Amino acid sequence: MRMVTELDLAAQLAPQLMLDAREPYRPVAMGYTVFREAGQSPSSKFWVEPAAAVTVEYAIYYDWDIGHLYDLEHVWVHAGADGQIVRVEASAHGGRLVMDAGGGRAEMRDGRALVYVEAGKHAHWASPDLMGERDRKKLAALCGRLAGLEGVHLGNPFAQRGVYRANGEDHRLARLKMRRDAFAPSHHYVPLAQPVSLMPWPAWEAAIPRRIEAELARLRAELPHLKAVLLDCGDTLVDERTEEKEPGSEVVLRGELIPGAAETMRALKDAGYRLVLVADGPRQSFVNLLGHHQLWDLFDAHVISEDVGALKPDARMFDTALEAVGLDRSDSWRCVMVGNNLSRDIKGAKALGIISVFMAWSSLRSHVAADISEHPDYTIRSPEELPALLEQLEDLLHYRGPAPFF
Repeated sequence: MRMVTELDLAAQLAPQLMLDAREPYRPVAMGYTVFREAGQSPSSKFWVEPAAAVTVEYAIYYDWDIGHLYDLEHVWVHAGADGQIVRVEASAHGGRLVMDAGGGRAEMRDGRALVYVEAGKHAHWASPDLMGERDRKKLAALCGRLAGLEGVHLGNPFAQRGVYRANGEDHRLARLKMRRDAFAPSHHYVPLAQPVSLMPWPAWEAAIPRRIEAELARLRAELPHLKAVLLDCGDTLVDERTEEKEPGSEVVLRGELIPGAAETMRALKDAGYRLVLVADGPRQSFVNLLGHHQLWDLFDAHVISEDVGALKPDARMFDTALEAVGLDRSDSWRCVMVGNNLSRDIKGAKALGIISVFMAWSSLRSHVAADISEHPDYTIRSPEELPALLEQLEDLLHYRGPAPFF
């Protein structure tokens, strides 16, 4: 007679997960741990005390919940020596609840406990009837307008041990994906169609960091997102009216920033955008201006007319900017140019299919396009408007392809 293994026991007692019919994320695997006496959970903060002969802890892993990359939820099934389930507990928003569908017991079907999984967030419920109107409204917001609120989850043991890390771009792309995954819960629940892989918790614990790294790499490779943000300097970041030149020279020695320019640049850098200065004039002018305000080093590349030997709107300026960050014209539709000069910044960008943003902060340059080649795709009136616009543009890239050149 074959000995009953821990895997056999875990398979026998595994809960039947009931998912919202519109759930975008399916569980990837369950790591199991068998308890025959009280002990600390190896995968959660909880102490496990068997309510009968044995308890199987299921650490249920999802690559995503609607608020962040990485989601680990738990179900504890307590059973007697005869294999009969006597109690079920499950995680819910950081807590642990008894799955009580009536009489202190979980709902059962074909000998398995039914556990209802909250849409998008994966908290557990003993019955959908227990979810009140307030709970549903909150969930609707989390799965809709608040989707992607957190980015990459860092409040878990893996991240806290440094097993995986996330930079500004990782967080931005994770939020972008989840905003695209936003949905309205149906509150109609169906059994998980395919069985979830079961493996001992130590084996799955070793696999989780690899999955997170793979998801981050997939986002960078496959998710349409902005590849670079090209920025002019004068009257885009620096107030040209405050510029002071070296006597007898075109080199600018100093100048004041446009209000909000420094904060915007740092916000863009923190968000992981690749930033390229694309400016006409002597290199030393921009070293002086931007270096004085600690903005020079925030750029990933500096493309300056003195070095290139051409002035905007010459395509060489924009081709050089793309090449400086490893891109070419096939990437133009995923790049943005921000500048104050319609005939140089906007015209040059549009000629290559780069998304053009006119900085209409100053009145020193014309705000009237001479023809369609100078008509900007978008207009902002201060640097503070740029981060929100870039977020909207990234959302739109899901529906946008390469634009025709003028």
